[in-house]
Amino acid sequence: MHIREATPTDATQIAEIWSHYIRDTIATFNPVEKTTIEIEQMLLDRAQADEPFLVATDKDKILGFATYGPFRGGEGYRFVKEHTIQLRTDATAKGIGRALMDRLETHGKAQNIQSLFAGISGENDLGVKFHRAIGFEHVCTIERVGWKFDRWHDLILMRKQLQD
Repeated sequence: MHIREATPTDATQIAEIWSHYIRDTIATFNPVEKTTIEIEQMLLDRAQADEPFLVATDKDKILGFATYGPFRGGEGYRFVKEHTIQLRTDATAKGIGRALMDRLETHGKAQNIQSLFAGISGENDLGVKFHRAIGFEHVCTIERVGWKFDRWHDLILMRKQLQD
């Protein structure tokens, strides 16, 4: 496995991974699948903002990705980011997510990012366990905030402090 910055040639595989979670799970409340063009633009936007978009690869196969962007709009939030991490279903529980997050956190520390937030579906027990295992702490649960699959879902916010 190798971790590197994503390139536009990775966009199709990234969109496929992300769209699986959009289409088939409650890991994200977004109901609209990602497109290759949307991912290509996101890669450009993140590069311009000096925000990482990392991929874990095995030869030409993307195993997963991790990125972060603004937590909220406004200059006062510039040192706080929200991240996204998604893996192929056949790439879970192999240390790939932990390796991606280690690299994401290293980048954040170098950029003086104060903390990373994770927004996790209340039904995503594996996501909560993963984040807890890598040092994220529960901040709050916002009840009935996400609508997907014709029902309401809770959102769990977790945070990891990157700076002392």
